[in-house]
Amino acid sequence: QEELVEFGGASVQSGESLTLSCVASEYIYRRACMAWFIQPPGQEREEIAAIASDGATTYADHVKGRFTISRDDAKNTLYLHINSLHPGDTAVYYCAADTRFAGPCSQAKFLASYWGQGTRVTVSL
Repeated sequence: QEELVEFGGASVQSGESLTLSCVASEYIYRRACMAWFIQPPGQEREEIAAIASDGATTYADHVKGRFTISRDDAKNTLYLHINSLHPGDTAVYYCAADTRFAGPCSQAKFLASYWGQGTRVTVSL
């Protein structure tokens, strides 16, 4: 049984918007700081946004203003909404859960206890 499953990856045109989803098992969702990571082709996986169980969010500087992370507690689902997509956003997007602190996000570094399988986003001109 997979603990985190992402949905919503697609091939889109520049300028479009997209929302990715990640459904978590209830056991994980209720105890986790959740985050989205991106891995562009040939690059390392990088954290871009995180959200604590109380809704507090953090973003990598280069995505602020264009990416929005949110969670729906009734559906055990994490979201990432991306506006104004451009080819530089082409990547595999992963959701992850850090359950070390039972909900809050670490002030130091996110350490994933669980990973999703990834969902691919391709943006063309």
